[in-house]
Amino acid sequence: MSNIFATFAPHFGCTLQNRLQRYEKKMENTNKSVKKHQSYWVLLFAVLICGTVNAKVNNYIGAYAQVGEWSFFPSSDSKYRTSFGGAGGVGFLYELKAGGKYSPTRFLFDVGVGAQGGMTNYIQSAAFEISLKDQTDLNGDQFDYVYRFEDRKDQYLNVAVQVPIMIGLQHNAFYMLVGAKVNANLFKKAYTSAVLSTYGHYELFPDMTPEKLDYQFFDNVPLKANANASLSNLHIDASLEIGGRLGYHSNDVGFDVPKSKVEYRLAGFVDYGVTDIHTQRSLEGYTPAEKYDIDKESPNYIYQTTTMIDNLTVNDIMATTNFASKVTNFVVGLKFTVLFQLPEDKKCVLCHDSYRSSARSYTGNRARMKYEE
Repeated sequence: MSNIFATFAPHFGCTLQNRLQRYEKKMENTNKSVKKHQSYWVLLFAVLICGTVNAKVNNYIGAYAQVGEWSFFPSSDSKYRTSFGGAGGVGFLYELKAGGKYSPTRFLFDVGVGAQGGMTNYIQSAAFEISLKDQTDLNGDQFDYVYRFEDRKDQYLNVAVQVPIMIGLQHNAFYMLVGAKVNANLFKKAYTSAVLSTYGHYELFPDMTPEKLDYQFFDNVPLKANANASLSNLHIDASLEIGGRLGYHSNDVGFDVPKSKVEYRLAGFVDYGVTDIHTQRSLEGYTPAEKYDIDKESPNYIYQTTTMIDNLTVNDIMATTNFASKVTNFVVGLKFTVLFQLPEDKKCVLCHDSYRSSARSYTGNRARMKYEE
């Protein structure tokens, strides 16, 4: 046994030593790699710190007003067509500008709150009919009471609280913002108008034309109704705003360079809904009275009164069955913004008010006086 151990011991010792050397080399390479990556992170962190320290940050508060065209875009499974209507809004905002002290390019961050309202339309120009089957007229004959609607138009009025959250860039006079606008609908109304005619369809007497007064049929009756619109309480729009600063502006520095603390901007904007704005409900376009019925024993029988039109309920289009799987909000228009720069907490070595008094008593070399923007 001792001979065997003496024979293989050197071999096992060399193997163990080689493994230890490889492990130490591997650990050395790993440490170098870690230190290398640590150096990269330290360098990146240093660059970010330098960029933050050297960045010039300005804060603004302001107000805006906008006007435009507003519409709803139903998905392709809708038979209704839309038309644009007017929209407008006002609001307040906070803006942060950041960038190099002498750079004409600045980073923008905007957040605000405002109100937006408008009216838009759905139109169904083609005639539309619904029938009440198996009605009985005054003579006891069976017929279908038919409603015929023409020139239907639904107007939607909506007022919403709007919170825009935008980021973008400003380069000299040009600027661009992109972001989202969160809308909380407050006032939602649908106003419907149409022209209504009614007639009776007799299966046994297809050519029969009963007197209108006897059977309470009507021609070209204006029909109007209003109800709460089937709009969701909350929806989100993606927004793009592109425009420019108005009037004089300068990126130069120096105490003799005029610097306006008020900024005016004019831009075009587009808001396009990313969420469904309508609330789907299972309603028909019109809900008529359940039955054509005049009681001969009623004291009103002599006047031939009926509730076939009085009890007709008109439902707004977006609440009807299978109207559209999705309805998208869309607004395009112009926006005017005025911004007021907030006071900056910075050292002023040469100020207009203090310059006169300090300069009179200053006895040193005035060339050493320095203006800091």
